[in-house]
Amino acid sequence: MSQSFSRRTLLKLCGSVLPASALLKLSSALEPAALAQAGNSSRKFPDGFLWGSATAAYQVEGAYKDDGRGMSVWDTFSHTPGKTANGDTGDVADDHYHRYKEDIQLMKGLGLTCYRFSVSWSRIMPDGTGTVNPKGLDFYNRLVDELLRANIQPFCTLFHWDLPQALQDKGGWQSKDTSKAFADYAGLMAGKLSDRVKHFMTLNEISSFVDGYVNLKNAPGLEVNPAQLAQLTHYAVLAHGLGTQAIRAASKPGTQVGLAENLSACTPVVETEAHIKAASIALREENAHIFTVIMEGKYTDAYLQRLGAAAPKFTAEEIKIIGTPLDFVGMNIYTPSYVKASDSPKGYEMVPFPEVYPRMFSPWLNVGPEGLYWAPKLATEVWKVKNIYITENGASADDKLTPEGTVLDIGRVMYLRNYLTQLQRGVSEGVPVRGYFLWSLMDNYEWTDGYERRFGIHYVDFKTQKRTPKLSAEFYKAVIARNGVA
Repeated sequence: MSQSFSRRTLLKLCGSVLPASALLKLSSALEPAALAQAGNSSRKFPDGFLWGSATAAYQVEGAYKDDGRGMSVWDTFSHTPGKTANGDTGDVADDHYHRYKEDIQLMKGLGLTCYRFSVSWSRIMPDGTGTVNPKGLDFYNRLVDELLRANIQPFCTLFHWDLPQALQDKGGWQSKDTSKAFADYAGLMAGKLSDRVKHFMTLNEISSFVDGYVNLKNAPGLEVNPAQLAQLTHYAVLAHGLGTQAIRAASKPGTQVGLAENLSACTPVVETEAHIKAASIALREENAHIFTVIMEGKYTDAYLQRLGAAAPKFTAEEIKIIGTPLDFVGMNIYTPSYVKASDSPKGYEMVPFPEVYPRMFSPWLNVGPEGLYWAPKLATEVWKVKNIYITENGASADDKLTPEGTVLDIGRVMYLRNYLTQLQRGVSEGVPVRGYFLWSLMDNYEWTDGYERRFGIHYVDFKTQKRTPKLSAEFYKAVIARNGVA
């Protein structure tokens, strides 16, 4: 008998088909331990589990020329005709730069205990290096102070794709100088904020922003030789390592450092020993270029052999810097990468998604809740990670206001309920996930997709900037209040 049924529930279900005498016998037979455990059917998270939401500077702040902010690669890219849906830009976005107090009240209303934001590098250093813009610093000081007044812990991401255009003009991530410039910037911000911000992430989704050097659909929108991609990626992970060291050197005691990465969330196609073992092997190899080298302080032999002449050039000192130990790991997980056991030398095979597969509104967002269970679980086993945060998880939708002025985004609620159930499954088994950041607090500028694909749990009318809570906001508020998934 499942212990998930309470005595009252079970008797109610059986009452219409069993006579009273049989019900009495059934009642007496129920295990006392099962009854005690069944009193609360919610899938609970541990006390102290952190519930948050996440945004990124270019996607929400707007004010792209205000108070001395310099241009970023996304300003340049989005203003180039034909690059984004409807020619949309982040010039105004959610106007969070001016409306941050209102947005923090939305967070407080949900019951959030933490908020992940990113800093616009070009708002702090308009040229990427050198002169510091005091008005830019003042904005983030005010943002952090307002969060703390609302009893919301600030989690700061230092780079979320918006490289200063001045650095791109000097080579961007094709140059090791950018790695060094990032370290200087990271140390500066840690020195200014670590008296109040206790969690810093260096870079967000390395694989995504380096893609802009080989893919015309992402900033900076270049099309360099794909053989250069591994070297670009190496300079980015080097920036992470240098940044980690700079943050530690400049921070107040108690500051924790990590990163946020959309690792390949390797997930066994079937939960059998062979497929689980294959997924564990795949986790290392499919993430060899970023996660594995950071966590292990080395590139895998298979990765370097596979690339051959296109493998990155590096020194032993660089590898040591990249492998600087972290206090926590942030994982951005939206969709799984399915893996099956194989007799091949690799020991695994990646299983592609078929054309007909459940997806959210974004074509890439295949629905696979079990990825939120397996990726943290396998990472804990493979790399002995002690602290994990789900730094992004959420779903896009084609949200519309009803005549009554609400948004009934039941698809997103379905997505979140199922993913959070899988996350709770892992946490209940001891996987060290300490918090969850829903992407996103509100609809925002979705990069190349402009404003067409909405990820927020608050609907934003981009003409009036009115924020309206969706059904998913009600769902998330209830999850936070009970610290569990019903």
